[in-house]
Amino acid sequence: MTTTDRERIRGEADVSAEKEYQTVHRIRSRIEELEEDAALLKEHHPELHAELRDAVCGDA
Repeated sequence: MTTTDRERIRGEADVSAEKEYQTVHRIRSRIEELEEDAALLKEHHPELHAELRDAVCGDA
């Protein structure tokens, strides 16, 4: 996420409902891309996939 996205998600930025919607939509799109990227890494670069998984999932 961008710094602005983080501020909006935290509620620190005073933005319209439309801007908030756009932020959520943009983040969802990035999550979809991340899913594709993770699958690509898993197949072609397992070490990077493991790093990504550890960063996202932690001890979960």
